[in-house]
Amino acid sequence: MVGAFDALRGLLKGSKGRLEPRYRKNLFVADGKSLVSIVGGKDIKRMIKEFVSLIGGFDKIGIKGKTILVKPNVVAGRKNPTTTNPEVVKAMVSILYEEGASEVFVGDMSALLKLPTKGNMEKTGIKRAAEEAGAKVIYFEDYDFFNINLPKGKYINNVGVSEWIFKADRVINLPVIKTHRSATYSICLKNFVGATHFKQRPYFVDSDHWEEVVTEINLAYSPDLNVIDGTKIMVEGGPWKGQEKDTDLIISSGDRIAADVIGLGIIKAFGLSKKIVSENVWEQRQIKRAVEIGLGARSRNEIKLLTASLDNNKEFENLIRKVTENVK
Repeated sequence: MVGAFDALRGLLKGSKGRLEPRYRKNLFVADGKSLVSIVGGKDIKRMIKEFVSLIGGFDKIGIKGKTILVKPNVVAGRKNPTTTNPEVVKAMVSILYEEGASEVFVGDMSALLKLPTKGNMEKTGIKRAAEEAGAKVIYFEDYDFFNINLPKGKYINNVGVSEWIFKADRVINLPVIKTHRSATYSICLKNFVGATHFKQRPYFVDSDHWEEVVTEINLAYSPDLNVIDGTKIMVEGGPWKGQEKDTDLIISSGDRIAADVIGLGIIKAFGLSKKIVSENVWEQRQIKRAVEIGLGARSRNEIKLLTASLDNNKEFENLIRKVTENVK
């Protein structure tokens, strides 16, 4: 409890100053379409290497000699799929060093009532996994936040963002796939909430437009790459706990909308979340607002899906068929 009070005390000071948004062009494209890869299997490190190969390799974003921030989902102390699988974190960090990264940081900030983040990193095994792979683990509440103006924002016009989003040379977004009682779902767009100041969390800003606020804070940054942990997903309930399914997937894209749409297609394939099953994925409020403000792909025609099953699993093939149908 003392750690939680210390974290809150630090956050009360607000944002340090003002910075411009961190914008990065999506480099993982072909023929004008955003590439999204889905790899199935059990060997996580091999899966990550395979998706990198499918979408064109880490050379596209220049890892060698750079500092990298890996931003998992550590909303609380429950294990995956509430939070990112520590084995995915470990494999990601290890591969980044193999690719020539000078230093890798793994950082996040847990939900307000679940602080401190350090305790959650320890409970989930993410701290141990990251450090075993050679990363430095950081907790955003221990550092400064900078205020970013959001001119395109309709529901929020500025947001405090962790200094680490700007400090690292490259940012890799490492979310989970899960349903969410307030935001409908949590994948790439929602994962950025953990890097924002508590004063601008959606429930404080506009509880009637949770999903739109989630989307609009993403105007403050764009990651260099999204790597989605689909080893186990949440298909109903959430965000703390719900019905889980082992899917043994890793998804990647440079486009947050494209990746989220594919993730929604996966959740929808299980037919358990009424909010997701009842709507076209492109009509989900996070996605709809993201398209309006230009965060990525505007339709299925702007996405190229690449798939590979390392185990030649027929369940994988069946799931991909359903996903393809669900994202039209």
